[in-house]
Amino acid sequence: MATTGKPALSLGPIYFLWDGPKWRDFYFRIADEAAVEHVTLGETVCSKRQHFSEPHVAEVVERLEAAGKRVTLSTLAMVTLPRESRHMRDLIADSLHPVEANDLSALGLLKGRPHSIGPLVNVYNAATARTLVARGAENICLPPELPAGSIRQMLEAMPDFSLEVFAFGRMPLAISARCAHARSKGLTKDNCQFVCGEEPDGLPLRTLDRQSFLVLNGVQTLSNSCVVLVDDLAPLVEAGLSRVRLSPQDCDMVKVASLYRGVLDGRIDGEEAIADLVKVYPGVRFSNGFLHRQEGAAWVSRGRNAAMGRD
Repeated sequence: MATTGKPALSLGPIYFLWDGPKWRDFYFRIADEAAVEHVTLGETVCSKRQHFSEPHVAEVVERLEAAGKRVTLSTLAMVTLPRESRHMRDLIADSLHPVEANDLSALGLLKGRPHSIGPLVNVYNAATARTLVARGAENICLPPELPAGSIRQMLEAMPDFSLEVFAFGRMPLAISARCAHARSKGLTKDNCQFVCGEEPDGLPLRTLDRQSFLVLNGVQTLSNSCVVLVDDLAPLVEAGLSRVRLSPQDCDMVKVASLYRGVLDGRIDGEEAIADLVKVYPGVRFSNGFLHRQEGAAWVSRGRNAAMGRD
């Protein structure tokens, strides 16, 4: 739990391919200015991207910890190659920091040592969560597709455990062994030329009738809409929510964190925060449908929030 008695703010790993200096400078600013207490970093989507950020990891961790942030290192979401398996084993064996598992293959290596579970691992009920806790999990970030009722049931069933909700960012929906992002530009995964870096916030897809649909991010598929739960958190906080996760997008994440912290601390209204988020992340649709047992891309305004928690 946050030391203030309110949920802690956490920042998830960057899912997109940003060049090394941009990646480093993003975290330097998070360290110096952002109202977040926990930061998870490391390549989660594609191992081919690791050489962009690896030269900067040590200085980023040092800067974050000097600013009082707690650092966790992320595993890959899909391990398919021997070198990826070796990297994961080395990360878990050698790391002086907690590790967040985003793939089930990491759990056997993490058994018996403190670790976190990321939102790419399907944890849909308290029974699953308890099993992971017995194996050493100290924090679980729940998948973004869970409805509020299920989250509340888990909070009530595990009152002394740290549960986290994915509260801002494009939803991570799927990971593939193939790279649709490269294929869309006439390339293959093995010779991708890192074209995913051309879209630092993902490549938007449209249906045949030109409707916005999904976003490609290398081998990952994300939602086209951005999850925004800033005005939906009060019932979950009341039920004992420990952490609120923000997923980095190509926008001013320091401002995003400030708005979420302001709402959690009761200094600003949720609707006011949403109005400001529209300016911070312009041109992107917001959604909170899964929380309200609707399609994920739906937007449920406060006037209909009375049904939340009765799913």
